[in-house]
This record gives sequence, C-alpha cells and structure tokens, in this order.
Amino acid sequence: MSFSGKIKEELERAIAPSRHCQLAEMAAIYDFCKRPSEENEGRIVIASENELPVRKFFTLLKKTFNMYNSHADSALFYGKSGAWYRLVTDDPDETEKVRSAIKTTTETMRSCCRRAYVRGAFLSAGSVSDPEKSYHLEIVCQDERQAQFLTELLASFEIEAKTVLRKKARVLYVKDGTNIVDTLNVMGAHVAMMDFENTRILKEMRNSVNRKVNCETANIGKTVTAAQRQIDDIRCLMESDAYAELPPALKAMAELRVSYPEATLKELGELSTPELGKSGVNHRLRKLSRLAREYADKE
Repeated sequence: MSFSGKIKEELERAIAPSRHCQLAEMAAIYDFCKRPSEENEGRIVIASENELPVRKFFTLLKKTFNMYNSHADSALFYGKSGAWYRLVTDDPDETEKVRSAIKTTTETMRSCCRRAYVRGAFLSAGSVSDPEKSYHLEIVCQDERQAQFLTELLASFEIEAKTVLRKKARVLYVKDGTNIVDTLNVMGAHVAMMDFENTRILKEMRNSVNRKVNCETANIGKTVTAAQRQIDDIRCLMESDAYAELPPALKAMAELRVSYPEATLKELGELSTPELGKSGVNHRLRKLSRLAREYADKE
C-alpha cells in the first residue's frame, strides 16, 4: 500500500468526538466529492474513485443525523457504480438539514473544526509522496475558491502552502518536510506523522554521513596529492649536488617523507627526532619544495 493510502486509512478511522467537528469534516468531503450535475434540492450525491471519503461521509451521516436507522431503505444508497463509489440521499427533509448544517459549520469554524475540514479535504483529494523519495503533499482542488480557503486554513496553523494550476484543477501543495509533518499533525494522522518523521531523520542521518565521508575522501585525496608532489620535489633534490649541502634537519625530513609516503604531517612529526609539531613538519617540507623549484629553475 502507498504511503498516501496508509494515511487515508488512518484518517478514515479517526472520528472527531464533537458534532461540530464531524460536520466540518462532512463539509469538506461534500465540497470535494459532491456531484452538482446529479443533485437537486432534495438529493445529495457524493462520489469518488476512492472508497474511503464516501465511506467516511456515510459514517458521519449516521453519527450526526442518525440517517442510517431512520432511512435505511429509501434515503441512503452507498455502493460502487463502475469505477466510482457513490452515496445518494433522496429524502428532501434530511437533505435540507444536512446542507444547512454544513453551510453553518463552514461559516463559523473553530480551530478543531478547521483541523477536521483539512482532514476531510485530504481524505477526498489529497496525497503525500513516499518520504524515502521526496517531500511533497498536495490536495487537488476543483477551483480557486477551494484552494484559497484551504490555504487560509493551513496558514492559521502557520503552515505555508502554495497553489499551482494543473490542467483545469488548482493544486495546493506543501514541499517542506517540517510543514508536511505539521499538516499530518493538524489532520490527526499521528501514526503517519511518526513514520514520516522517522524516515526523515534516517534520511538526514544518511545524508550527513555521506557528506562527512565525501569530505574525508576529498581531504585524503588532497593529502595524497600533496605528499606525492613533496616526494617528487625531494627526489629531484636528491639527484642534484644541492642535496649534499642541505642541513641535517632538512635531510632527515626528506628521508622520512620518501620512506613514509602515506604518513600525515602529524605522523611524520612523531617519527622525527626530536618530535615535531605539524607546523614544524609543514615548514620543512615547504622549504624542501622551494629549494627543489629553485634548483629546477637554475637547471
């Protein structure tokens, strides 16, 4: 199952304890899944290629209006029609109650209701990329109104969302990993939030280790290159008459460098008699290289 599928299954099971929050989630599902071309004043039609938002709307209808018990035969139909899952209510009185309650809820939403609305919107038209691959959350809105309303709801939780036009739909998206975690938390997808966070932490640890390894590899490469250049300079001096005139300390360093080509400056200092610090070793090697260049220029 995809990461988005796991999130939606978690959200479908999450039922807000308060009726006003349940209505807010119903309002979101209705807004994103309604079928205006099939509706009329006494009829509500909810349809989606995904069963979960339709099933959630059905569950919330039972809890908020008790419609399952009083109109099981005539007022409700929930099932699969072709590639679509559909819910139909045909009772005019109950339909008016549902529409009126949904409208009132969206006009005066508390913080908890805003969370419920975002949950319903994502359940209806949202997706999240696998965090192992990329950080991307999006909700496909039908128009600019939906996108703007959702953007404002997320902004109330200090979550920055952007929108882009994709074909005929306005898509709201969140790219930043921290903002995606906050959005999952707002919706109440706490298990998915922890999975996302764990994956993100592991990715950041791997990236950090890779950066350090690459840095160390680069430093090793620089050290090897510098050591080889020093050895070439020293051998050039050894083949010249100038080498015999070098002070004993420089000769000793030259022989150590040639004998231990892979040694670091610190290790060369420890092999010296008396011991030298890195700066002392580096000073003598620089002097040897300079003398080698001077001899090469004379030649």
